[in-house]
Amino acid sequence: MEKIASFTVNHLTLKRGIYVSRRDTTPSGDVITTFDIRMTEPNRQEALSPKALHTIEHLAATFLRNDPEWRDRVVYWGPMGCCTGNYLLLQGRVESTDIVDLMKRTFRFIADFDGEVPGATPRDCGNYSFMDLDEARRQARVYLDEVLNCISGEQLAYPVN
Repeated sequence: MEKIASFTVNHLTLKRGIYVSRRDTTPSGDVITTFDIRMTEPNRQEALSPKALHTIEHLAATFLRNDPEWRDRVVYWGPMGCCTGNYLLLQGRVESTDIVDLMKRTFRFIADFDGEVPGATPRDCGNYSFMDLDEARRQARVYLDEVLNCISGEQLAYPVN
């Protein structure tokens, strides 16, 4: 089998950042841009706890789908299986630089969130008690302060193998 594109990214040099992972065109002609929202350096920093990542998923998805500017273009937000970040899928041909402000607002929302996590009930979620709001807030603050608020060009395009 052919190796899929995301497995060709050199994870030994990948930094935390916002990367265009791929672009796909649907049969109807719509372009979907997939972003790699990388919160930890793969294989060099500790991965996010699955409970914190699940909480981030609920909060970010809720925020993004309510954002007045972007909500109609949000297709999906979800965690990476390796627990080092998230995927954001947006309708249209979008660049990493286009969503820096959106990611700042999203992670600020998570870092400052206080209250019941949206969708964290037995009726709304298949594993509703698998949450860690304190750790999600902490990780969001770290990503906001250490990456998003001082993001550089090398954190907006995948490294060349």
